Amino acid sequence: MTLRRTEEQHRNAQGLDLEAPRTVLRHLAEAQVEAASAVHDAIETIAKAAEAAAASLRSGNRVAYAAAGSSGLMALADALELPGTFGIPRDRIVVMLAGGTEALVNLAGAVEDDTEEARRAVAAAGLGEGDCLVAVSASGSTPYAVAAIEEAKSRGVTTIAFANNAGTPLVSLADIGVVLATPPELIAGSTRMGAGTAQKIALNMMSTLMAVHLGHVHDGYMINLHADNIKLRERAARMVAAISGCDPQQAHRRLGEAGGSVKIAVLLEAGATDGRAARALLDSSGQNLRAALSLLEGHGASRKHGT
Repeated sequence: MTLRRTEEQHRNAQGLDLEAPRTVLRHLAEAQVEAASAVHDAIETIAKAAEAAAASLRSGNRVAYAAAGSSGLMALADALELPGTFGIPRDRIVVMLAGGTEALVNLAGAVEDDTEEARRAVAAAGLGEGDCLVAVSASGSTPYAVAAIEEAKSRGVTTIAFANNAGTPLVSLADIGVVLATPPELIAGSTRMGAGTAQKIALNMMSTLMAVHLGHVHDGYMINLHADNIKLRERAARMVAAISGCDPQQAHRRLGEAGGSVKIAVLLEAGATDGRAARALLDSSGQNLRAALSLLEGHGASRKHGT
């Protein structure tokens, strides 16, 4: 039987257990860097995935993640951070893990073979036309992930797959197949390492570009963040000050007027008459702050806004 790359032996694995600790760690670090570089060859398909996910959210639909094992943890990490980082409503993000919440404390292996659980999860989430499903599997053949893709496709859902082996069922089934061709693991088959690292990078790339498409990033700032603690409220104020050119105290005042919204605070400082007018500008510009500022400028506002 031909081994897939994720199951092959790494070139530095022979005698690894006899090496000095520092040498083992050096090999581990080098293997992670090598795996991370695999994302460069997948940029085109990651870009397509981001466009598809953004289109679903823009139209009022949802993005769902489905995965098992360590791939599930990578998917979960990406999904859970989207509401806080980019202000995407929590009910627009769905996470389906093989084994359910129990998998968060007991990462059992058998549940990744449960295809019926995957189909039930997709059905229970009510996924349908307009929604987008992102399935992740290092091998590209994990039964749970494959079944989730199959069920989603049968319901008219746009499907995206992330896998670390080419020519696998998951990649072949998906509308958009992202192959992260990582090298063999230093510990053969331990895909929580190199493959997992590449998955995390690629998923973060996809979701960040998705947020860019949705107008939630401006000059590298996460301008749609949910500022629900001291650190994030201070970050929000710094963003308002940097984009609008006002001082920190004024930035805090504007944020108070804007109900904590960075976008609205910037528009208020740029000359929008009130929060309702700022929201109307954002609605007219597809929630894109730069475009909203241009509209405001075109309406005769002359305040400095830093664009």
